[in-house]
Amino acid sequence: MTTEPLQPLDDGEISIKEIILDIQIWLNYLLSKWRILLIVGALGGVIGLAYAFLKQPLYTATTTFVLEGNDTRTNLGGLSGMAALAGIDLGGNAGGLFQGNNILELYKSRNMLEKTLMSRTNQSSNELLIERYIAYRNLKDDWENQPELLALDFHKAPETLDSLTRRSRDGVITSIVNAIRSEVLTVEKPDKSLSIVQVDVSSPDEVFSKAFNENLVKEVNEFYVQTKTKKSTDNIAILEQKVDSVHAVMTGAIYSAAKVSDATPNLNPTRQVQRTAPTQEAQFSAETNKAILSQLLQNLELTKMNLLQEQPLIQLVDQPVYPLKVERVGKVKGIIVGGFLFVFLTALMLILRRFYRKIMGMGIEVREA
Repeated sequence: MTTEPLQPLDDGEISIKEIILDIQIWLNYLLSKWRILLIVGALGGVIGLAYAFLKQPLYTATTTFVLEGNDTRTNLGGLSGMAALAGIDLGGNAGGLFQGNNILELYKSRNMLEKTLMSRTNQSSNELLIERYIAYRNLKDDWENQPELLALDFHKAPETLDSLTRRSRDGVITSIVNAIRSEVLTVEKPDKSLSIVQVDVSSPDEVFSKAFNENLVKEVNEFYVQTKTKKSTDNIAILEQKVDSVHAVMTGAIYSAAKVSDATPNLNPTRQVQRTAPTQEAQFSAETNKAILSQLLQNLELTKMNLLQEQPLIQLVDQPVYPLKVERVGKVKGIIVGGFLFVFLTALMLILRRFYRKIMGMGIEVREA
């Protein structure tokens, strides 16, 4: 015999006793459906066990590194003024691209991910990472009706392909890059107050996870080196060219003074202008270029020191090693989670069904009245 819920008091308030009695009524109702809940729970456990068997394990490769941001502007000193007069910028702010969270987005950029996908799985294999990704995702099964995709050869340079083939190739790469961003790659700072960056690559293929992680960090590292040191490298090339040019002019002036003396060995004392003027002019040119050369050499050495300070860009802390961390759905966990989920959803459905019938029954009584 089922007890009906107590009616609220006249003043609209509901006592704690009434709430407890209502909960007991609903619990008794669910207990009366124990056979249904037991069958559904067993079914959910079987489905959870099947999921645990079918679910592929995920292998996670992790790299952590410290991002260094040396500020070389304070080391330039007064010599940067002389360099500016020569039309040369000694730099000191080349690392702006990698300040803050910009490097996190760099790891997710299409350019970096595409270069990584086009790298080899390992040194002893000619297999590309994109080919290994296509293999473990069974993408070729989805391309059965698309022969232009099945015929793609990622070893060929893009510029050697016709427009239609290149379009198909770029489309495949774009879809894979987007999938890697959302499903495979995670780049974050575990502690926002520190400069440690963590790169995780998770996939059902252990070899792919490790190789993709290592190659991605390598690609970003090389790009980081080239970009941050580009200004200093270009400045060194300019300074070396100017040093060679000034040195050549100074050497030519020295030789010119010597040639004037050699050309007039027995000069008439009344014709000293023929020797003095060209000699002094050559000596003045040599001294002027000597002073300029001295400043250029100082700036050149300073720029080289600046370049050396920018070299240690990314300091690796941890790198992935075999065996990688693996995440599996345990059989017991699958049974428990599957059974609980099915029982919970069934109980919720039964409660909503009874609540709906109760409301509809009250509506019928009102209409009959």
